[in-house]
Amino acid sequence: KVANMLQQISLVKLAEPDLDTMLDEYEFREPTDDLIGQQWHLNNKGSIPGTNYHIRQGADAKVYDAWRRLGALGSERTVIAVIDNGFDINHPDLRTKVFRPFDLWNQSPNLSIGDPRFTHGTPCASVALAVSNGRGIVGAAPNAMFMPISGTSFSNRATEQMFDYCVENGADIISCSWGTTDPNFNLGSIKSEAITRAATKGRGGKGCIILFATGNDDLDFVNFYAAHPDVIAVGASTSQDTYASYSNRGREVSVVAPSNGDWPILAARASWDEGISWETGVYKFYRDGNDRGPLYKHFGGTSSSTPLAAGVCALILSANPDLTAREVRDILQSTTDKIGAPSEYSGGRSAKYGFGRINADRAVAEALRRLDKQPEPAEVKETISSGQGLFRFDVQRHPSSGWGVQVGVYKDYGNVLIQAEKLQSQFKQPIIVNINELGGATVYKVIVGAFDSVSEAKQLHEKIKAAGISSFPTDLSKLG
Repeated sequence: KVANMLQQISLVKLAEPDLDTMLDEYEFREPTDDLIGQQWHLNNKGSIPGTNYHIRQGADAKVYDAWRRLGALGSERTVIAVIDNGFDINHPDLRTKVFRPFDLWNQSPNLSIGDPRFTHGTPCASVALAVSNGRGIVGAAPNAMFMPISGTSFSNRATEQMFDYCVENGADIISCSWGTTDPNFNLGSIKSEAITRAATKGRGGKGCIILFATGNDDLDFVNFYAAHPDVIAVGASTSQDTYASYSNRGREVSVVAPSNGDWPILAARASWDEGISWETGVYKFYRDGNDRGPLYKHFGGTSSSTPLAAGVCALILSANPDLTAREVRDILQSTTDKIGAPSEYSGGRSAKYGFGRINADRAVAEALRRLDKQPEPAEVKETISSGQGLFRFDVQRHPSSGWGVQVGVYKDYGNVLIQAEKLQSQFKQPIIVNINELGGATVYKVIVGAFDSVSEAKQLHEKIKAAGISSFPTDLSKLG
């Protein structure tokens, strides 16, 4: 109102309010999709809702923690290509996300649908990127765009075309839950070069991140495509944090990601999916006979672990889009949890687990750490007319641990200084500033206090609230 009144005065050239983003608008909200509690691979609480089955708490990909660290469900600018067959692009978890689809069989953007022999692509895609819409499930990267490439083939020409299409049409990540261990279809030079081209020339020269399933054959060697040196080869672990016995082993295994072998994954179902042929009724789609509706099914294998890892790669790129494909692979492998026996690892790597079970939160934290390169300050050449006070600094980097009380998020750093001085004077506590990005612009979270325990932060929160200032306790380890 004041700005509007001032704007009416002829002597005033411009008057506009500095509208800061308040904390209750910026605070991250977790998805509320009604079946998300069934998705133990994202956040394993030790049980499956609606059943008496017990799984191992914490045996998950730490995706919830990664979302919290990002303060979002990933970037809408990240494109995951899923190469497979049987995409139901009208599924409510996929239909709003489709980007530049292509069908290799009919050489057009019109995908082949409706054939009950081909349904595999729908659950695979959903594990990576199912949208958060308040219903059903969510993928590991719910905001990512979906490029369905339909019509898998082991031919040289098809392999070249599928990977070249991804490069030419803006795919960032390529997820492939297929392959072969048949020597008749091993990787020749043409197919190998097509994969290398995508891994090095895609994303404007940064390289597409390419993931292949190791295979479900319980063999001591992986799918030939997964053995390519530019590929992330993904095996499977279980809801008990154990090795999935079907998952192929070998020195090329990069990582494992949670899948079935104990309790299955809940994924999207194509509308024409007829289910498991030898089962009847609800058991055609749900292992426990508990009907979760016609849009979903139980799923698993390295077919599921691979798109889960692809979704985590999308979160890594959301945190730091300038990373190369090699850097993303390095981050994914170097931030894993070493499950299984220590004796199963040699030089940090295991034939069963690769470098370990993926940990999305650690991976995102490492991507953010690598982003922490401050640009050289630009010289101010305009004449400075007046100031708003002098502020003395004693700046030091705060460790990513402990608890504080967040009181606001500001766009203007001058407001940060003014508020910090007031808050420090009023509450006699140190002020912590966390630099973030919102809508492409830099914003600053202002946090009062740094405590070892949440109870101390809650006590300060009550004092701040009593002073009429909106606030909430916040875990500093999630902001580092």
